[in-house]
Parts: sequence; structure tokens; C-alpha cells
Amino acid sequence: MNDMTKNVVLWLVIAGVLYVVASSLSTQPATADVPYSTFISRVEAGKVQEAKIGESTITGTYTDGGQFRTVKPPTLDTNLMPTLIQNDVNVVGLEPQRQSFLTQLFLSVLPILLILAIFIFFMRQMQGGGRGGGGPMTFGKSKAKLLGEDQIKTTFADVAGVEEAKEEVQELVEFLRDPAKFQRLGGKIPRGVLMVGSPGTGKTLLAKAIAGEAKVPFFSISGSDFVEMFVGVGASRVRDMFEQAKKHSPCIIFIDEIDAVGRSRGAGVGGGHDEREQTLNQLLVEMDGFDGNEGIIVIAATNRPDVLDPALLRPGRFDRQVTVPLPDIRGREQVLKVHMRQVPIADDVEPALIARGTPGFSGADLANLVNEAALFAARANKRMVSMEEFEKAKDKILMGAERRSMVMNEKEKLNTAFHEAGHAIVGRLVPEHDPVYKVSIIPRGRALGVTMYLPEEDKYSQSKRGLESSICSLFGGRIAEEMTLGFDGVTTGASNDIERATKLARAMVTKWGLSEKMGPLAYEEEEGEVFLGKQVGQRKHMSEQTAEEIDREVRAIIDNCYGRAKEILERNRDKLELMADALMQYETIDADQIEDIMSGHKPRPPKDWRDQGPGNGAAASGDSASGDDPIGGPANTH
Repeated sequence: MNDMTKNVVLWLVIAGVLYVVASSLSTQPATADVPYSTFISRVEAGKVQEAKIGESTITGTYTDGGQFRTVKPPTLDTNLMPTLIQNDVNVVGLEPQRQSFLTQLFLSVLPILLILAIFIFFMRQMQGGGRGGGGPMTFGKSKAKLLGEDQIKTTFADVAGVEEAKEEVQELVEFLRDPAKFQRLGGKIPRGVLMVGSPGTGKTLLAKAIAGEAKVPFFSISGSDFVEMFVGVGASRVRDMFEQAKKHSPCIIFIDEIDAVGRSRGAGVGGGHDEREQTLNQLLVEMDGFDGNEGIIVIAATNRPDVLDPALLRPGRFDRQVTVPLPDIRGREQVLKVHMRQVPIADDVEPALIARGTPGFSGADLANLVNEAALFAARANKRMVSMEEFEKAKDKILMGAERRSMVMNEKEKLNTAFHEAGHAIVGRLVPEHDPVYKVSIIPRGRALGVTMYLPEEDKYSQSKRGLESSICSLFGGRIAEEMTLGFDGVTTGASNDIERATKLARAMVTKWGLSEKMGPLAYEEEEGEVFLGKQVGQRKHMSEQTAEEIDREVRAIIDNCYGRAKEILERNRDKLELMADALMQYETIDADQIEDIMSGHKPRPPKDWRDQGPGNGAAASGDSASGDDPIGGPANTH
């Protein structure tokens, strides 16, 4: 509700209050209502002293001083006046009642005020309701939210783990603070900066920090806010957004998820005339057309740069592409320290130790880790968040929440123990495999058990030997079941392991050129309509004979890895039995206990986490309970 509407409503309320007060001031003595017949009988009895006759009512006083009021019947009473005169009643005729000037003014103005208030209300609703509404009068208005200089508190100190990206955008801040420094030498600041990175790496946070450091207005909008079902609305909103930005120049326009409107043209439904393409065309013109937009820097963020239109990426529009990668071990430590500022941290918490055990975590993942640890501490009524809570939080994020209420019979529990022990032993003994960090048969998420591996350092590529070792460890669980239960006793628990192993083997042959027989050729290409995201399907550019050779080569890799894993477990049958017994006893075993088992000794009791050294208490990366690997290195689930 705007100020004008508030004023109209306020005056209406004041006028109503004044009318009620004025009415209440005109008080009269209490008057008794009597029937007309009673009034006539009392006149004939001589009890009425005075009667004031109006158009429809008769009021007056009794001889004893009381007041009365009666309503005349609609029929004409010709005997009324003779009866009153005969009984010596003082008869007074009343003139028609006239309203006061204030009342007449109020009654005449009130309808006009009501109509005016209703009109203003409906006009306000048509214009969008005040808070980002979508009324018909605002279809073409920009939905960008404007944050003033004093509203943005984020600075580069709040952004950690992406030092290279911060350096690339640092000169944007310098230009917005001192444009003359660059213009003296004829230099031009980039019109636009495209931030590319995985979800959760801090693209939006970095853009907000730029505005906070430069102390300039900041327009924020999502790519999907431009497009509506009505044709031409998106283009109109783009025009309106840049018109507003010119009034606040110099300023920053931030478009989040620009791939919603910036996808390549020509492949969408409707050819070149659909709403999305018109919006994109208008954005291209505004960023680099005949009318210059000096002092306006457009920053956009996306995690799908492959689908953007080439015209959007050329110099003069998005001059620069700033990659915002996942943080490395030092970056993760810095991110953790930033998020730990808001949480009371115990003295035993070591950000460097947590960072070493969380490879593949994004900034958002690390923020979630700190938050989950704080929630664990709150549930335990602790005043400080200790390393124990971070350990529990990390396990919950990587493996899923524990399902201790899930009841498993002893036979199925033992089968799960052998399955996970098979994964762990093979993963421990094959070359170039991540060390085994933790094995658990406690159901988590959708998995009955989890084997987690801890990468010793961040990895950016994998060797053929390492991939074959991963396939071997994936088959370790199924082979352990087969060795202990027989082929007829093998369960369906290895379905996800088989699927992942098959995908790895096929990718080695068809994508990565890791087959000597098939050579370094790409046999499968992911292709699809750009409008649908370039991931519709796969086209095979090969003959049937080549496809058969690929299948045979994939089968050969699988058979070779399966045989290696089986040979390892047969040589270490005693360790398999020992680890399964330890899992049945403790449910979860850590790296120290696994080391005892692999040395042929009975595992020690589980240590309290506070007694572990830096090398033993590190967190591990693993996959979700579904078997996918969204965060870190591989984990095997049953």
C-alpha cells in the first residue's frame, strides 16, 4: 500500500470517529417506547401532559414527568386530535428533522471517498501489489532488485578459496572506484564478466562482494525472471532494467543462471520467434549496441557455459570468463575459517585437518558441514562445537543419516559385513587406489553398508591403473558374497557396483582411449538439441563390427579386473573373515582397525576420536548412499 492510499484510509477513519463522537454528544433523557393503544388509554385517563406529533412518531411527557415515545399506525386516526384536546393535552407539531451541516457534509463526501479508495486500491493491484507483484500494468517492468551502496555488507574478506577469481575481478572494483585511471590511457573496462563454475562454488557471493567493495548500486535478477508466457515481455524487462541501471550509473547488474535466457538460438521450439530468443536478442543489443551503456557492468553466473549463445560470449559483451573452481585444500581451509566465524568453535577443532579430509567439497558443501556440526552440538546441549560434531556431520553428509531403527536379521547383517569387507580388502591392496578410511554396516540412506575411501590429495585426473583398481574394488563385495555364500547365495546388493564398474570400463574404451586394441578414438559422442541442454542422447558413429569389438574389449576389462579381485580375496580369506567378524562386533571400523586386520592381528577396540592423531582422524570423501559420487572420491555401498 503506497502513501496516498494510506492517507485516504486514515482520513476515512478520522471522519468516522468524528461522526460517532458527534452523534454520542447529542444525548437526550431516557425515553420509554409504548404501544399506540397504551398511549390513547393514558391520554383518556388524563396522564399525558404534552404530546409532540411528528410525521410517524409521537413523543411527549407524562404528568408525572416521564418521557414516552410511540409510533403512529399507518391508518389515519381522525379521533386523535379531538381526544387530545378533550383531555387537556398540550399538542405540539414537529417540523421534519433536518441534519446538521457536518452530518450532511460527511454523508455527501463519504461515497466519493469510498469510490476513490476502491479505485486507488484496484489500480495498485493492477500495478503489481507493491512487492514484486505481477499485475498487468507491470508485465514489461524489470523485476531486478536494487541494493543500495549501504545495503551490501559483503566484501572480499567474506569470499575465500577462489583467490585467482578474486584477482581477475579486482580491477572491476578499481574501475568503479576510479574510472579515470583507466580512461586516461584509452583503456576500456570489460562490459561483462561471465562467472563459470560448479554449483555452490561462490559465484553469486563473489559478484555481491564486487559491489560491496566498489560501493555502487547492485541490481540482482535471475535469468528466469525475464521470460513469461506473453511474447515481448522479456525484451521489455531487459530494456527497463538497463534504463534503471543508467539512472544509477556506475552500477552492477548481476544475472544469475543466465543459461535460462542465453541458450543458443535457432534450435528451440518456435524457431527464431519464441519469447526466450527475443529476450536474448534484446540483451545482446543492450550490452553492445548503438546506444552505449557506460558505467554499467554486467556480471552473469552459470554452470552451463556450453549451452550459451556464441554472440553472448564475444568481446564487447561478456569480455571475460572467470572460472570459479572447487577450492583446493588451502581454499577449503580458508572457507571453513570464514564460516566458523559465526559458530563457537572448541579448541580441538583444526580447519586444516577437516579441509584435508573433504576433497571435492564446494563452498556451499563446507558451509553445510559447519551448520550440521552446529546442529549436532545443539542437540547435545553443548556450548561449543568440537571436532566430534564435525566428524558426525561429515559422515552424515557423505554417507547419509544413520538408520539405526532399521532391523536386519543376523544372516543379512553377516552378508553385508562380508560384502563391505570385500570392498575394503581389495581397495586396500590394489595399486593407485585411495586408502580405505572407514567401513560400516550401519544402514545409511538407501545403503545397507558403506565402504569409504580417503584420497590423500586432490586429484584432477586418473590413470588407467587407477581406473582398473577402482573396478576391482567395486567387484570386491560381490566376490566376497560368492566366496562365503556360494553363487546361489549372491544377493542383489552389488547391482550399483556392477553398474558403476560397467560405466567405467565402457568409458575407458569409448571416451578415454585407454584400450590398446581400440586405440585413442572417441566412439560415442553426446549430442542433442541445444535447446534441450545438449544431453539428449548418444549417437554411435561406428559400424556393427566395431560395436561388437568394443563390447568384447569392455568385457575383457571387466573379466580381467574381476579375476584380479577374486585372486586377492582368495589369498586373503583369513583377513576377510577377520574383518567381517570385526564389523559384526563393532558395526563400524576405522583406518587403525583396518590396519590391524591387514597385518593379521585382531583389531583393537575403536578409539575415542579425541585420542586419534592427525593422520588417523582425517575426514574422508565418499559418495552418497545411492552410489553416485557428487562430492568426492568413490565409496562402495551395499
